[in-house]
Amino acid sequence: MDGTPSAADSAFFSDLSRETHFYLVRHGESEGNAALIMQGRLDLPLNARGEAQASAAGAWLADKGVTRLYTSPLRRAFRTAEILAARAGLPEPLPVPEFTELDTGEFTGLSVEEIREKFPAVYEEFRWKSWDAVPGAESSASLYARALRGWEFLKARARETEGALAVVSHGGCLQWMVRATFGCRSWMPLLPTGNCGVFHLTVLPTSPGKPVYLQWRLLNSQPAFEGAATPPVF
Repeated sequence: MDGTPSAADSAFFSDLSRETHFYLVRHGESEGNAALIMQGRLDLPLNARGEAQASAAGAWLADKGVTRLYTSPLRRAFRTAEILAARAGLPEPLPVPEFTELDTGEFTGLSVEEIREKFPAVYEEFRWKSWDAVPGAESSASLYARALRGWEFLKARARETEGALAVVSHGGCLQWMVRATFGCRSWMPLLPTGNCGVFHLTVLPTSPGKPVYLQWRLLNSQPAFEGAATPPVF
């Protein structure tokens, strides 16, 4: 045994001694989302609607007691985090590599229509294997391990502050941050991850050193904003 946790479950959080709230937020709509392309680590900016979504999410977070804000280094996430911070009065966002988007391999920069045309066989597998079917894409094993490192990071930061923690990330990464709390190592079933969708995890300690009461209170809850959300694409 190398000491690596098998899941970010109730036992994983047993060394937290206080009630802790984690808010995970997908970035606002980007130029790539609006064009319905697979971005992965293609570093495209937010569009105007994405900035409005981030502002609405920031207003929603303003009274949630967040004291630390982390973000993917990619600019669509970092800009979302900057807007959140300004609107909610949060500290300056700090980039953390673990929260970056997955590499989408040979699908990067392509729409679903283009993928069907260029890679018909791979696309058919993609429909049931997700990114594990795509050459050059980050594997589910890598994503699961990265999600656990993300939770280790957040748990350590939770010991240093009395407040809630927030993270701005991406649809692919957020899938695995949630999956890791269930010990789920496969892509299916997928979770919806709309632009500026909020995922809220609560940790409530029980007896010292015992597994905690762990609850997902929100999954992809989207604060009100003008304009229809882009279908979840990552």
